[in-house]
Amino acid sequence: MFGSTIAPRLLLAVPLLFLFAPFASAAKRAITIDDLLAIKGVSDPQVSPDGRSVAYVVSTIDRSTEKTNTELRLVAIAGGESRRLTSAPGTNTHPRFSPDGKTIAFVSDRGGSSQIWLLPLEGGEATRLTNLPIDVSGPIWSPKGDRIAFTAEVYPATNPEETAARDKQKTEAKSKSRAFNQLMIRHWNAWDEGKRSHLFVVDVKTGTARDLIPGWTANVPPGPFGGSSDYAFSPDGKELAFTSEPLVDHAWSTNSDVWTIGTEGEAAPANVTASNPAADGQPSYSPDGALIAWVSQARGGFEADLWVLRVRHRINGQSADVSSKLDRSIQSYTWGVPIAHDPKDEPHWTIFTQLDDQGTEPIVAINVRTARDGGLEAAPGAPKRVVSGGVNGSIQAVPGGEFLVFTRHSAAHPAEIHRARIDANQNIPLTRTNNDILSVLDLPAAEHFWFEGAEGVKTGGYLLRPPGFDPAKKYPVLFLIHGGPQGAWHDEWHGRWNYAMFLASGYVGVAINPRGSTGYGQAFTDQISRDWTGRVYEDLMKGLDHSIKTYPFLDGTKIAAAGGSYGGFMVNWIAGHSDRFRALISHAGVFDLHSMYFTTEELWFPEWEQGGPPWKSPTIYLEQSPSRFTTAFKTPTLVLHGALDFRVPDVQGIGMFTALQRHGVPSRLVHFPDEGHWIAKPGNRVVWWREVHEWLDQYLGEPKPEEARK
Repeated sequence: MFGSTIAPRLLLAVPLLFLFAPFASAAKRAITIDDLLAIKGVSDPQVSPDGRSVAYVVSTIDRSTEKTNTELRLVAIAGGESRRLTSAPGTNTHPRFSPDGKTIAFVSDRGGSSQIWLLPLEGGEATRLTNLPIDVSGPIWSPKGDRIAFTAEVYPATNPEETAARDKQKTEAKSKSRAFNQLMIRHWNAWDEGKRSHLFVVDVKTGTARDLIPGWTANVPPGPFGGSSDYAFSPDGKELAFTSEPLVDHAWSTNSDVWTIGTEGEAAPANVTASNPAADGQPSYSPDGALIAWVSQARGGFEADLWVLRVRHRINGQSADVSSKLDRSIQSYTWGVPIAHDPKDEPHWTIFTQLDDQGTEPIVAINVRTARDGGLEAAPGAPKRVVSGGVNGSIQAVPGGEFLVFTRHSAAHPAEIHRARIDANQNIPLTRTNNDILSVLDLPAAEHFWFEGAEGVKTGGYLLRPPGFDPAKKYPVLFLIHGGPQGAWHDEWHGRWNYAMFLASGYVGVAINPRGSTGYGQAFTDQISRDWTGRVYEDLMKGLDHSIKTYPFLDGTKIAAAGGSYGGFMVNWIAGHSDRFRALISHAGVFDLHSMYFTTEELWFPEWEQGGPPWKSPTIYLEQSPSRFTTAFKTPTLVLHGALDFRVPDVQGIGMFTALQRHGVPSRLVHFPDEGHWIAKPGNRVVWWREVHEWLDQYLGEPKPEEARK
C-alpha cells in the first residue's frame, strides 16, 4: 500500500532535489559583529484574553544613532504572519492587553518622555494616557480595566511635578557635587540621586495618577533589574501586591519583602513576608483570588540561595513551599487553569515554572492542592516537564488551558516566541524574526558533557564547535569561565558573551560549570562560598583536561582562557597559578578582594562569600586575592573594564594591568569610560570584540577572516 501511493511522488521530487541542490549545499559562514548587532531581539509575549493572539516586542539596533528602536507586533496563536502594531520610532515596549482585549497599553517615548499609551485594536491611533513630567514604566491593568498600575521614580514625599522641578534645579546648578549620610551611595552603574521607584495607579478615563506609597524610602520594584513581575492586582482589583527593597541596611541586606496595599490607599502597606529574613519577590494571585504565590529564599545575606515557590491562603494564612524538592531555583512562573478536582473541595491549581536546570531552563508544571489541615502542598507525583532544552521564559498560559506561550532561545538560535501543548513536551515557533540572517550563518550547538571534578563530584560543561568544523583537524581551544560566581553557562543565545562570536576565528569552545554554578543542586552552588580558588579551580582544570582527552580535535598546546566578573577574577588567579595558557582575557575581573570590599556597592555579597568583612575574616581576603601572586604572572593578558562599573570598580582592572606591566608581561588595557559592568553600546561592542579577536588571533595563531574583523 505504501509503495503504490508514495513512490510516484518521490520519483517526481528527485529532479527538483537536483535542481535546488546547489542552493541547499551553499556553505554557511562564521558570524560577524555586524551580524550580531543586526539580529533583532524578541521578547515579552502577552496572550490576548480570548486566547487567539500574542503581542510581543521586537528590538532593533540603529547603528547610526547608537540607540535601540522597539516596536510592537501581533501574531496569531494558531500561527501565520505577524503584523506590526506600532510605527513610531524610538521606544515602544511592555504591551499589556486590557481585560476585554480591545486595547493594548504600552510604554512609548514618542512624546519626548516615556509615558503610557493606549492602542485600540479595532482601529485608530494610539492615544497618550499619562502626561507626567517624569518617565513611567511597567503598566499592568486592573481586572476591571478601569485603572492601570505603573512605576515611576520620585523623591520620597514628593509628587512628580516637584520631582521634575528638583531635577531641573540639579541640572542647572553650577556644582554637581553629591553628599551622602548612609550607604548605598551608588548601585550597578548609577549614583544614588535620592529618587526611589514608587508604585502608582492611573484612572483610565481621566488620566489622573496617584502615588500609592508617597513616603516610601526604598525602590518598588527592587533595583536595578526589577520589573512589572514584582507587582500584581488581586482578581477583585481591591489590592496590589508588590516587592520592595529592604527599608533599612540596604547595602548589606538581601531582605526584600512582598507587601500588599489597598488600591484606594485606605491603609498602610502590610508586610506579607515579614518573618522571612531573606529575599522574597514576584507576587501573583491565583485567578480566583484565594491564594497568593511568590518566590522566596531562606538565607538572609546570600543572593544565590535556592529560590523556591511559596503559596499562601489569603484567608487562613497557611503557606507552603511547593518546589524545594526539585532542588532547582524558580526563575519565574505563571498560574494555569484549575485542574480537575472534587467540586466539594477548593480548586487545585497548576503553576508553570521556569527552572534553572543543568545548563538549560525548562518549563515544569507543579500542581498545588489544599491539604487536609487546611494548608497547602504540592500535589503527589513528580512535577511534569512541559518544555525541555534551551532557555525558556516569559511564560504565558493561554485561556482554555491547552497551550503555553513563551520565549525560547539556544546557543544556535536567538529568542523567538513559541507555543507548546501543556500535555506534551513539544513546541513550535510562532515567530521567525531572524531567519534571513540565520540562514547564512554556521552557528554552534551547545553539546553538554559530564566529567569527574574535585572530590570525584559529577560536573558538567559544554563543548562548542567552530564554523566549518572538520573532525580531522586540530583546533585551538578557547576556555570560557562564567561569572557570578553563582551563575552558569546555559544552552542560550547571549547578546554580549556570544558563543558563536568567540569561535568565529576557528576555535573550539569549552565552557565548564564548576563548583558554585547554579542548576546542579543547591549544595553544588554553596560549595564555592569562602572557597573561590579551591574546588572551583580544580573543577575547571579537570574539565579542561577531560575535554582535551575526550575530543581528539582539540589542540592542547594552543589554549586561551577568557572570563568576565568572577570569570575575570579566575582569569586573574590563573595568571598567578598556571602556565598552560597562551593568552588570557580578563573582563571586569576582581584583582584585590580587600580593596574590592571597600569600593563595591552590594556589601552583602563579599560578606557572605568571604565570610564577613575584611576585619573579621582577613585570611580569606588575603589568601584568595590574585594581587598576592603577581610575581608569577607570565601569560599575555588582555584586560577590559568599564569606568561606570560599580559592582567591580575599574580600579580592579587597572590594578591588574599595572601588575602585569610592572612585571614585564605582554598586556593591554581597554577602558570604556561610558560603560558599566556590561559593554552595551553598539560602538563599544564593536571595539570589545575587535580587541578580543585580535588578542586571540595573535596568541593562538589562527588569523581571523577579514570580513569578520569589520
